[in-house]
Amino acid sequence: MTLLVLGLIVFLGTHAFSMARKARADVIAKIGEGPYKGLYSLLSLIGIVLIAIGFGRYRAAGYIPVWDPPIWTRHLALLLVWLAFMAVAAAYLPGRIKRRLKHPMLAGVKLWAFAHLLANGDLGSILLFGSILVWAVLARISAKYRDVAVEHGAPRDGLHDNRNDALAIVIGTVAYLVFVIWLHPLLIGVPVLPGRA
Repeated sequence: MTLLVLGLIVFLGTHAFSMARKARADVIAKIGEGPYKGLYSLLSLIGIVLIAIGFGRYRAAGYIPVWDPPIWTRHLALLLVWLAFMAVAAAYLPGRIKRRLKHPMLAGVKLWAFAHLLANGDLGSILLFGSILVWAVLARISAKYRDVAVEHGAPRDGLHDNRNDALAIVIGTVAYLVFVIWLHPLLIGVPVLPGRA
């Protein structure tokens, strides 16, 4: 589990650093925006790789149970992850959904992490998804205090609200179905739907 913890520190630490606006601005002033973005991306990628390897090793060694989620939490998790996919799609499609959520990407991450916490009661999952949920909540609070909601929100009277909202729902739903049916078992190694083991 050491690699998992290290990966979370690298990945979430990199993302948390971007919330420290003065420190971030100082680094950009010293090394330039391009190198900063390159370093940010590299550290994020290293964090993701460490998380993937660490969680894979943890699973191979055997889950450490903390609590046994009832079956209904898995059904609720499927619904919440579907909403999370639509929220993430809405982040790129200015409309009423994006305007209402203000930060749809963070809303999607929070829903995704919370859903996985509901459905998984082992220590590694609690550590992984709990850490990501805490980061997403703190990032949303930080964004609120920086008053960047206007920057990320859709225009007040968007001409394409209905089209973009419909696209967010359709794209989010299609991506969700592809991930749940094929990619989750392929990439994560865990079937989501019953009877697909």
